[in-house]
Amino acid sequence: MSALDVWFMTTGEAGYRTQARGLARAISPDARELVVDLRGPWRWLPGAMAPFALAGLDPARDRPAPPWPDLLVTCGRRTTALSIAIRRASGGRTATVHVQNPLTRLSAFDLVVAMDHDRIAGPNVISLPTALHDVTAERLAAAAEAWRGRLAPDGRPLLGVLLGGSTRHEPFTAAQAERLLQGLARARAGSGARLAVTPSRRTPPQVRALLAERLAGDPDAYVWDFEGENPYLGILALSRRIVATADSVSMISEALATSAGVEVFGPEGGRKQAEFVAGLVARGLVRRFEGDPAAPPARAPVDSTGVAAQAVRRMLAARTGASG
Repeated sequence: MSALDVWFMTTGEAGYRTQARGLARAISPDARELVVDLRGPWRWLPGAMAPFALAGLDPARDRPAPPWPDLLVTCGRRTTALSIAIRRASGGRTATVHVQNPLTRLSAFDLVVAMDHDRIAGPNVISLPTALHDVTAERLAAAAEAWRGRLAPDGRPLLGVLLGGSTRHEPFTAAQAERLLQGLARARAGSGARLAVTPSRRTPPQVRALLAERLAGDPDAYVWDFEGENPYLGILALSRRIVATADSVSMISEALATSAGVEVFGPEGGRKQAEFVAGLVARGLVRRFEGDPAAPPARAPVDSTGVAAQAVRRMLAARTGASG
């Protein structure tokens, strides 16, 4: 598969880029990234109803042009029209894979990689319990080596905390942060665990300030302050126990790519997130964080990206067989 010409295309949002990049580079490490957008009226239309989408490309972004690739991976609603247009322009030679619900006709793509909570099905759809990403075993091993001296220098267990932020449905408040801190204190009391916390850009300033203030005097606590390198991958790689806020599908999915016990904290923030978390709880992959002194058991990493990559390879092989 490494000889394939593979592109992945998004409008640049971090979550979309991570998912498309993870899948495309699992197929070909040399996959080419394109960051695109559409002008109006194309950007407002469902993908299958946006004619001549290549004419609507935003000139300030990448402008895909022939020769068309063997495989195109897209993610995000505004890339669907371009995927359909490139598939048509290539005469069907370019195989197209869309990640997430495309919100348009499923048959317009060779393969759709959805999540269970997307509630879509079809002969060219695979549904997975977690989001795709590019957190690979190789990246985790490198991060463990790079961060061990700062996060886990003495071999004591590390409790990692991944913070998201407010959602349209509920804010991330100081009261919730206080409840999180109390739970972390209970969880650490009997284990002697070190603590490493990484907020995101979505974490409210008052929550970051409270955590920094309350943990400032703890020599075994590390709170990233947005200065220097983000310890996110190091926390994933070195933690035996990970707490992620329930609003972030991507952080929970990436935590499950490790063998750490994973817990979720706080409100989900919408129907899809609630179904996502409930599905993982039902499978025994995560539990709700209540400060239990006993960590969740270790488990095998969940590799939805690898499962999706296998489905893409099968699709490509079937196309080759059909054309032969």
